[in-house]
Amino acid sequence: MNATSPIRKIYQGVPDRRQMFCMFDRHAQRPNRFEDDAGPLYAGEWFEVARVEHDYMLEILPPLWMRGEMFALREFLTDHITSIFYTLRIDGRLRYFHGYCDLDVSRSAVEMRDTIIERESRAVRAMTRDERIEHIWSATHDEYRGYAGERWMPEHRGKRTILVYGRRRGTTLTLLDDLTEEQIADKLPVHLRHLPLAAAA
Repeated sequence: MNATSPIRKIYQGVPDRRQMFCMFDRHAQRPNRFEDDAGPLYAGEWFEVARVEHDYMLEILPPLWMRGEMFALREFLTDHITSIFYTLRIDGRLRYFHGYCDLDVSRSAVEMRDTIIERESRAVRAMTRDERIEHIWSATHDEYRGYAGERWMPEHRGKRTILVYGRRRGTTLTLLDDLTEEQIADKLPVHLRHLPLAAAA
């Protein structure tokens, strides 16, 4: 991708169709939505999908192109960013993925494919802190997440925020990146809380 848009996993597991469509535009609440270039927000994001959702997206419109194990949607999210869907054989079974690629960047779809295969081929299940944060953001309903506005210090405005339920302090709005390990564990589903913490790539 590029220096501002690293390739990154944004959801652990396979979302249902409703969740999938929510994640297609998980930055919809950002400030100045129709004024800024959203490309860097989306480029590089990927997550797994079910085969039925993969096939559904293939049948909606004729794809922009199909190459081996991947196809690109004809409708672009921004000027150069579009959805790429993958069918990949990992550890002997077929799995399906969606990612946003910048088609102005040479080999972006191939680099994403290679990153997905490398990430999903690891022998030990683990999540980095960034993957935990991104999963929480993806899984949280719009009513409980947002962006820091005028009440925040200037250096924090525009950053992602999330509601945190404190046991004694009640509900507070917190910067997503400032979540403590305890808060992250509280917000993760039970089956993800005890996965080992992987080192960032």
